[in-house]
Amino acid sequence: MEGTTIVALLYDFDRTLCTQDMQNYAFIPSLGMDPEDFWREANDFGRREHMDGILAYMYTMIRKCREKGVPLTRESLRRCGESIVFFPGVEGWFDRIDRFGALLGVQVEHYVISSGLREIIDGSAIAGHFKEIYASEFYYDGSGWPVWPKLAVNFTAKTQFVYRINKGVLDVSDDRTLNASMPDDSKRVPFTNMIYLGDGLSDVPCMKMMRAYGGQAIAVYQASNRAGVEDLLAKGRVDYIFQADYRAGSALEATVQDIIRKMAVTDRLWEENARQVRSIGGDVLLGQVGLF
Repeated sequence: MEGTTIVALLYDFDRTLCTQDMQNYAFIPSLGMDPEDFWREANDFGRREHMDGILAYMYTMIRKCREKGVPLTRESLRRCGESIVFFPGVEGWFDRIDRFGALLGVQVEHYVISSGLREIIDGSAIAGHFKEIYASEFYYDGSGWPVWPKLAVNFTAKTQFVYRINKGVLDVSDDRTLNASMPDDSKRVPFTNMIYLGDGLSDVPCMKMMRAYGGQAIAVYQASNRAGVEDLLAKGRVDYIFQADYRAGSALEATVQDIIRKMAVTDRLWEENARQVRSIGGDVLLGQVGLF
């Protein structure tokens, strides 16, 4: 933990950073369908076949494109990302938070953990701000057509990526290092230095994980889902709830800044304690939770 303090902000994407499911902006309209009809068909298919919901919507994307003769390539999905509408202030948020952290000697890193599509996120205006994007993704054949899920991120699977960020094992193909025992002082980002931002029930596993291991969980809301996030707060699943307003001076920004400030102070105090303990020949006890 000694050295530069790293604080990781982990974001869901749909309805957390952007206003609706990312497929709704351009992909589904390209099929000549309403979002409600597409999602009903995908969900009905998943229930009928007892299939994971993420795999069901990915399969439905492929099937509907074939039926309607609509191109489905990595590049066509990236272009869909250009149509995403973000909540107020999102596009300037990352640089502002980075600058705030730098003033405190904190290195702020941003990560996406989403059940949406990586290809669409990659084409969005904010993709370059993330150290890593964990999201569902297709594998493409030589002709550029998707033939298999490369990664499917369902709600409970999201938690594995929190462990990856904790250990600094960001490559999803590297399970050996992820599952190997690692001394706490070798873990790159303590759980206590993480902030998770989401919007609802799909984020509960990560939110509960944050609260259990000393991080912070924030739920953002639009008018349509305020009651849902109030329930998360009442049941102790999140620490705070805020309107999805990322503009300078917003209540969300002020609280995130306070959390980063607290994390920076906590790290400095830990380092001072460690220095004093070592000076008398004692063993330093780490302040983060050791899991594996």
